[in-house]
Amino acid sequence: MTMASLKAEAGTILYEDRLAAGCHWSIRMRKGSVLKLIDEEGGANVGMLFYNPENLLERYNAPDTLKCQHTFKLTKGNCLYSDMGRIFCSIIEDTVGWHETVCGNTTRQMIKEKWAEKTYQHHHNDWNQNGYDSFLIELAKYGLGKKDMASNLNLFSAVSVNAEGALQYTEANSKAGDSIELRFEMDTLVLMHTCPHPLNTAADYPKKAVRYQLIQGAEVQKDDYCLNFREENGRGFKNNEIFHLSGACCHD
Repeated sequence: MTMASLKAEAGTILYEDRLAAGCHWSIRMRKGSVLKLIDEEGGANVGMLFYNPENLLERYNAPDTLKCQHTFKLTKGNCLYSDMGRIFCSIIEDTVGWHETVCGNTTRQMIKEKWAEKTYQHHHNDWNQNGYDSFLIELAKYGLGKKDMASNLNLFSAVSVNAEGALQYTEANSKAGDSIELRFEMDTLVLMHTCPHPLNTAADYPKKAVRYQLIQGAEVQKDDYCLNFREENGRGFKNNEIFHLSGACCHD
């Protein structure tokens, strides 16, 4: 991302591309930028984790995110918190209405039991990748490993509780063309994958791609929807303000 792009008008799409099914990627999002994810076909799942690139010990905290906003689901207005009480990003737009953050990842064993093992060596790009290993590959790029894994988001996916009290996957939660926009309130290392949700009951390995756009965001105003969505969010934004005043994440 060039300096010229950082001066673009709010709403300007700076870059866009497609993340194919069963793939993983990572990017450092700058404060004030927006990441828009678009479900191309419906039924997508995007596993996602956040880290502070200036202090990789700080990462996404699912319990605090849900607890302080009195919710079990994530949608427009919700902020996504770190384990230091700061806000990585805010959900400024959402056409889905429910994204979950409690079910974690698929593993190699889960994929094998559900859809049979297909390795890259034998099936190349048609292999069955899993979310856990996908995150490990991306974490390794930044000197991180298993001990740095946290409970992840599963964007576009929802779960409900059945009569026995068990969580079950919600079919067709996201439709073709549905999208979510994340505005970053601090510099954030974003890890993501497009592997299936761990509770997905599809007969065949789901191959669902997403499009993503990097967009120039607008300055946060006092009447900002996410800022005022819950009382705790005001304190989270204040924590971010103090963090930026300290110069801890300043950059050229």
